[in-house]
Amino acid sequence: MRILLLTQVLPYPPDAGPKVKTFHLLQYLARHHEVTLVSLVRSAAEAERAAELRGLCAAVYTVPLRRSRGRDLYHLAGSALSGDSFLMRRDDSPELRALLADLTRREHYDIIHADQLNMAQFAVGLPGGARVLDEHNAVWTIVQRMAEHSPYARRVGLELEARRLRRYEARICARFDGLLVVSEPDLRFLELAATESRVLLPPTAVIPIAVDALGAPPVAREEHPRSILSMATMFWPPNVDGVLWFAHEVYPLIKHEVPAARFDVVGARPPATVRRLGEEDPSINVAGYVDDPQPYREAAAALIVPVRAGGGMRVKILEALAHGLPIVSTTIGYEGIDLLPGKHLLAGDTPAAFAEAVVRLLSDPALGRRLAASGRRVAEESYDWRVVNPRVEALYTEALANARLAPPLAHAK
Repeated sequence: MRILLLTQVLPYPPDAGPKVKTFHLLQYLARHHEVTLVSLVRSAAEAERAAELRGLCAAVYTVPLRRSRGRDLYHLAGSALSGDSFLMRRDDSPELRALLADLTRREHYDIIHADQLNMAQFAVGLPGGARVLDEHNAVWTIVQRMAEHSPYARRVGLELEARRLRRYEARICARFDGLLVVSEPDLRFLELAATESRVLLPPTAVIPIAVDALGAPPVAREEHPRSILSMATMFWPPNVDGVLWFAHEVYPLIKHEVPAARFDVVGARPPATVRRLGEEDPSINVAGYVDDPQPYREAAAALIVPVRAGGGMRVKILEALAHGLPIVSTTIGYEGIDLLPGKHLLAGDTPAAFAEAVVRLLSDPALGRRLAASGRRVAEESYDWRVVNPRVEALYTEALANARLAPPLAHAK
């Protein structure tokens, strides 16, 4: 098949959750089909990195994503006047629309695959065999959960955006020929939104995010590790919220029990609130982006996922399983992943419960090794990209059949 893949972030290098998911999907599709990649990029350096994907793709095109505080204020005002979602208005791009109109006028694509909700607006009206939307998350739930942990003034705005997103997400999903979701909870949230908006979702497949579990051996960790590791992009608000919650409410409880404990925060673009953690406590190392995270993994008694708002699946958990790292997570953190607390990871939703789980791993390296081994088996058997991604082709086939049954111009409304 000839596939047009539209991505909101260039899937290279695969060093953040959405990029990992999409890179491994692209890697699989390129082995069996002809793929043209069109991606938004945030810098000239990112556009240059697109060259690394030309060996996989028939063609690669990039379009700058233009963001600024002034543009955000403009789109906030537009959202307030129109009642549309701010997040979707912010990422609209006339330049990308023009490129896609030209490509689909010159070439026929069997599948137009929109990767993440932000890209749905560009794909939904394009001519082609079938349009598939790949929902990394039920996005409205992320904003709703962020609202629940925010001060009143910010909560009001987030709840309004969540309602607008819920309506938009249901209606745009209904206009595709096929829908890909990464977890059963996400599917239930999208079905709820669709019922409220009185629309029907298209043929849908629940296909988990995949990582390269079989491509590398597990990490050889220190015999008695004392480091607690967070690995997450620090420009994503739910990750920032989780790290701050852990540092302020959980870490002091851990230090009381294990004074020698350390906390390493690895992830690109930490904001000032996160950077200050290291300035205020010398046992906290805010490393930011690192080219090679292996030394941090080797020193880790636990990888923590203190997420309190989010959707989809946490790629950092899947990668930690593949690398053989013990994990401590909130319930929301491992939502959508087939794991059992006590067997594959430890879990806690309150500061005391989360701290107790981390202290157990700091005090009992053998427990960490058992959890890591069982987690690695889950990653190999259920979440490796070679195992997971063939299921995407079955959805493509179903979407093509659905598109043939659709009334004329159904996708141009």
